[in-house]
Formats: sequence, structure tokens, C-alpha cells
Amino acid sequence: MKSKLTQFAQYPAPARLGIFLVILSLLWLPVAAPLYFLLAHDSNLVTILTMGLLFGGFLLLLRWWGKNVYGRSHLLRQYGLVRSRQNGLDLLKGLGIGLLFTFSLFVLEGLLGWIQFQTPQAVLPRVILEGFISALGIGFAEELVFRGWVLDELQRDYTLKASLWADALIFALLHFLKPLSAVVRTLPTFPALVLLGLTLVWAKRSSGGRLGLSMGLHAGLVWAYYILNVGQLVQYSNQISPWITGVDRNPIAGVMGLLFLGTLALWMRKRVGQAYRQRRS
Repeated sequence: MKSKLTQFAQYPAPARLGIFLVILSLLWLPVAAPLYFLLAHDSNLVTILTMGLLFGGFLLLLRWWGKNVYGRSHLLRQYGLVRSRQNGLDLLKGLGIGLLFTFSLFVLEGLLGWIQFQTPQAVLPRVILEGFISALGIGFAEELVFRGWVLDELQRDYTLKASLWADALIFALLHFLKPLSAVVRTLPTFPALVLLGLTLVWAKRSSGGRLGLSMGLHAGLVWAYYILNVGQLVQYSNQISPWITGVDRNPIAGVMGLLFLGTLALWMRKRVGQAYRQRRS
């Protein structure tokens, strides 16, 4: 059986990704489906439990996949999830960058008169703490999936450039699954998600393959937006089109968000070049 499983390693990347997802679904659905019926009255609890089970199953399957398909017992290390001081520092650096860029975007829009800052409508320390926990969980999970598992599978078959773009497009498409009417209305979100995907891959590559910077950067962007949105710290003046400030008040779904993301992307790409030159010197 084990020798047959190693044959999966010879399959093309799309097939390997598909096989992994089929196995994960077969493990997850029998456990998740009953929860939808038993806890139908509490959709939030259902979502938390089922998504938690899905990610737990993903981690367990990765361990099995690495050992039986690739003959590696520490696949997570290969993805860049390493326990080191530098990776922790990268995480903190990413958090700071994400917070700085998001707050800078809103401050600039405030100076231009497009938004107004207001007194928080909720208990701000609680919002900050809740946002931090949520953002860290999202950053950890999504970066391990997209810049860890997916990117690794792609890089086994394709060039670094092809893997970069494929990973960014997969990331954007999976975050853009919604009814057609919503797709059309929130269209600026898609290029922003592609740009964010590129940025996070460059962040990882600029760190020697460690995931700390991309996880922190992703979490920092989510955390800052959570504080501003849930804390109700911002009021839009409606003096300018949402296509400039962000459709549905999503800061990356507008021209200004794209400009800021573009700046961040160029910075991370420059860091990749610097890291490459350092390795060659």
C-alpha cells in the first residue's frame, strides 16, 4: 500500500492537490455534516466547529501525506513553519508592517476628507484583543495552506515564476467564490487579492522560505481592518466613489487600496532580490 501511495508523488501538481482535497473531504464530511443538523440554530458555532475540524484534519493529513507520499516526517518544516527566534521576529515584523500600511491608508483618506474618524462604538480593548486572536488564526491557517502546502506542491513541478502566479491566482479565486451579482459588484477585490497573494509569496521568499513574515503580514492587515471596522472607528463621507475608497468598505477593493498594496508588493519583491544577492555573495 505504501509503495502505491508514493506513486502520487509522480502525478502532476493539480492531480496531487485534487487527491489531497478528496481525501480531506472524505475525512471531514462524515464528522461535519451531523453538526449542521444538530446545531442548525447557531450558524456561528457551526462555522467555528466545522472550520476548526477541517483545519485539524488538514494538519493530520499533511503529516500522513508527507510520510507516505514523499517519505518525509517533517513536511511542515519544509513549508517554512519552523520554531526559531528569527521566524518569531519575522512574525512580529509582519504584524507591524500590516498594521502600519492599513492605518496609513485610512489616515491618508482622512486627510483627503474621504472618511472621518469617530469615537469607537464598542469597547476598544476587547475589539483589539478579539481582532488579534482572529487575525493571528487567519494568518496562520491561510499562510500554511496557500504559502505552505499549495506553493510547495506547485514548486515541485513548475518554475518559481509560474508557481508564484499560480499560487496567487488560486488564493484570489478561492476567496472570490460568490454569486455572480456579488462578483460583478465587488470586481476590484479580485486584482487586489491577486496582488496580495503575490506579496505574501514574495514575503516568504525574502525570508529564506520561512512563513513568519507572510503570516504576520497577513495577520497585521486583517487585524488593523478588524479594529477599524468592528470598532466602528471610521465613517465614510460618501464624497467619492466606493471604487476609490473600497467597495463594501473593504479597503483593498478600491483604487487606493490597490495603490497601497502595490507599494507593499514592490517592497517585498525588492526584498527577494536583496536576499538572492546576499546568498550569492
